[in-house]
Amino acid sequence: QVQLVESGGGSVQSGGSTRLACVASGFIYRSYCMGWFRQLPGKEREGVATISTGTGTTNYDDSVRGRFSSTHDKAKNTIYLQMDSLKPAATAMYSCAAGTDASFWFLESPSNPWGQGPPVTVSS
Repeated sequence: QVQLVESGGGSVQSGGSTRLACVASGFIYRSYCMGWFRQLPGKEREGVATISTGTGTTNYDDSVRGRFSSTHDKAKNTIYLQMDSLKPAATAMYSCAAGTDASFWFLESPSNPWGQGPPVTVSS
């Protein structure tokens, strides 16, 4: 059974940085895809970034491109989301999801394994 355990996040000041980690276990495939999503207060969940662990290919939503970066540590089976130049509008619950396709649409499916989502609060 695939499990995703997240850590990181917390409170950070505007313009600051923080990093999320998502440790994956239980995959039967050597490579997989991971998506980062966030849900702002009172809003629907939105895709932030995706990464394919086999190729290292990443994709970002326009709102975070250039400020967020997703990487994969193969030895630790961990996906990271580095978030820089944070703005108060980035305050949200962030979650990782895993699947076999790197599209936001596919990874957002509730049938995929999801992490528990650490909150990130950006204060002005």
